[in-house]
Amino acid sequence: MAAAADGAGPDGAGPRGVVAPQPPCPFAGEGGAQASRPAVLRGTPQSRIAHRAPARRTGQQAGAQVVTLTCFRFGGPGARLRQLASMPPVYHALARVPGAAFARMMGTGTGEGFDPAPNTAVWTLLASWDDMAAAAEGVEHAAPWAARCARAEECCTLFLAPLSATGRWGGVEPFEVHPDPDARAAGRPIAVLTRATVRARHLIRFWRKVPAINAQIAAGPGMLFRMGMGEVPLLHQVTFSVWRDAGAMRAFAYGGKGHAAAIAAVRAGDWFAEELYARFAVLGTSGSWQGGAVLREHAPAG
Repeated sequence: MAAAADGAGPDGAGPRGVVAPQPPCPFAGEGGAQASRPAVLRGTPQSRIAHRAPARRTGQQAGAQVVTLTCFRFGGPGARLRQLASMPPVYHALARVPGAAFARMMGTGTGEGFDPAPNTAVWTLLASWDDMAAAAEGVEHAAPWAARCARAEECCTLFLAPLSATGRWGGVEPFEVHPDPDARAAGRPIAVLTRATVRARHLIRFWRKVPAINAQIAAGPGMLFRMGMGEVPLLHQVTFSVWRDAGAMRAFAYGGKGHAAAIAAVRAGDWFAEELYARFAVLGTSGSWQGGAVLREHAPAG
């Protein structure tokens, strides 16, 4: 297994094109043993979440940024209520995490998240980090992650390298794009994140488009993982999906009527007050989801 050209950590190709990190990458791969965890480097900058600074202004090396998406699944009513109660102070805790520059705790909808009905069992925590060492250390040991993983029935993390980003999230540009995105993406699954603030007058029209997009995702080959999230129910929506490769991702984005029609309607009607579109290379994963591997190809709907 050859090491990645940029030195971010060697990867091996798993079943169906799934990338699984191997030592010395600082987190466990799909079904692999726990690799040795690197110590946090001395002089690691303190969190800038409280200042909401764009990543490109933090002074980090261009392209070194790692983004993590951690998903938590909680069991009974007690665990779910405890998660809800922990929401107000979570950003105070996040602001003290070294190496973190941006973070959002989000709820999800039913049906793998792509539904307006809330799912109180599943929550996500998205963050950007100065580098892989900070990401691995933070996800494993920082309280906002470790405490929730300890309470959850299962949790997983996807480690991502930004390839492209257009737009803003809460007025900032949170993702630092790699200087050579084509080389960074070579041989890796591709993740796509969209984030939008829906204008209130377009809410009904927006959510009427969702079932067609859901059906297209379910029927499309090459989809490995998906999650729908939101900061404010109905209004602030985030979609996240992982595809076997860039070809599968493009086939979904441009080849189906449901998604293409929704994009055309959004552009014609000015539905969003703010929007962001980003693509990532999947560096690896840790944990498990739905009782198995985090990334696994979904069977097309019959």
